[in-house]
Amino acid sequence: MTRPRILVVGAGFAGVACVRRLERRLAGREAEISLLTPFSYQLYLPLLPQVAAGVLTPQSVAVSLRRSERHRTRIIPGGAIGVDAKAKVCVVRTITGEIVNEPYDHLVLAPGSITRTFDIPGLTEHARGMKTLAEAVFIRDHVIAQLDLADAGQDEAERAARLQFVVVGGGYAGTETVACLQRLTHTAVKRYPRLDPKLIKWHLVDIAPKLMPELGDKLGSAALDILRRRGIEVSLGVSVASVDDNDVTLTDGRVLPCRTLIWTAGVAASPLIGTLEAETHKGRLVVGADMTVPGLDGIHALGDAAAVPDLAKGDDAICPPTAQHALRQGRKVADNLVAALRGQQTFPYVHKDLGLVVDLGGRDGVSKPLGVELHGMPAQAVARAYHWSALRTNVAKTRVMTNWLLNAVAGDDFVRTGFLASKSGTLRDFEYTDAYLTPDQVRAHTASMRAGSG
Repeated sequence: MTRPRILVVGAGFAGVACVRRLERRLAGREAEISLLTPFSYQLYLPLLPQVAAGVLTPQSVAVSLRRSERHRTRIIPGGAIGVDAKAKVCVVRTITGEIVNEPYDHLVLAPGSITRTFDIPGLTEHARGMKTLAEAVFIRDHVIAQLDLADAGQDEAERAARLQFVVVGGGYAGTETVACLQRLTHTAVKRYPRLDPKLIKWHLVDIAPKLMPELGDKLGSAALDILRRRGIEVSLGVSVASVDDNDVTLTDGRVLPCRTLIWTAGVAASPLIGTLEAETHKGRLVVGADMTVPGLDGIHALGDAAAVPDLAKGDDAICPPTAQHALRQGRKVADNLVAALRGQQTFPYVHKDLGLVVDLGGRDGVSKPLGVELHGMPAQAVARAYHWSALRTNVAKTRVMTNWLLNAVAGDDFVRTGFLASKSGTLRDFEYTDAYLTPDQVRAHTASMRAGSG
């Protein structure tokens, strides 16, 4: 008999957790497992700000998918651009650009998210994101390039503009990014004797009235105090009105001469979700408590792309798009798939919150493990311990710990890798939202492929 085909889309926290659990619980004869991803690594996203700041090397947060205990999963190098749920086919664009069909019996959709943008003039052409490994490396190169150019320049106005940086988004990504990069420039300026440290200005802006409201008022205020003590100007209730080559204009009327805008103002579900013609909630695919998609046979969805009911909170609450939820949801989907294959009962996703951790670099942090509020060095120790333990392989753990120790002892050399010589590294360069098919195109493609094979 032909083994059931399980296709997992996405190698983020949710997808990899699902595959690992499936490999452990299923015998080889019970199912064929495939993982669809453009890259053969799992990105440990929470540590990207430290890559941008040079504390960690890019390789240390790219956890190899080939370092598997069983090596049973077939890794397909490409991205899903459409799903024909009726034909049970996922349309794939491989890394060589070829479009092929990948049939499945059970489909696990964990494609993650993209950077959420708005119709702000100049945003996608000039802003930089912090969602991918390449973006983190580009941002580091760009920030150091501004220091180099300012140091070499003669025009005082241009020098001031190059030394002014704006980060948009007061959530975890934005707060950690501005904290880590401010420390980078604060340390680097000692190597630039022609630069006045007072000219380096970092701004964090967010339309929300509070910084990281998930932490609560006390810890949110503690984080705000840490940033302001470092000289970071935090503006709440404010966003970006427009951006161009020379200036960032804020909604409160201020115009900041600036060459650097880093955009971390939230995420949106992968455009792949729009190809299914299924019900969505704020762009995320509506699923049941067991993460099955109503009306679509054999499809589960989880992680950032799915509106998974948060039964622990009730009142129609939806799980937030965090790594903590994605990991647990991946394991639960795997357990339910195993149960379904064996004719057993499946169960809903219910979780217990472990708390929140924020690493602000240096000796600073704010954390709330199991409801206990911490800040300063104890909070940072908890944050780094959590991230270190969550890394999937011993090799990754060794690399990260070595990087932390080396950076603490030897510091940074502030070296640019040279990627900026060929690309600007803006949102437009990394958000491939035009790569996806429409539902009609998906159906036409699968039909033509079937006709060709017939």
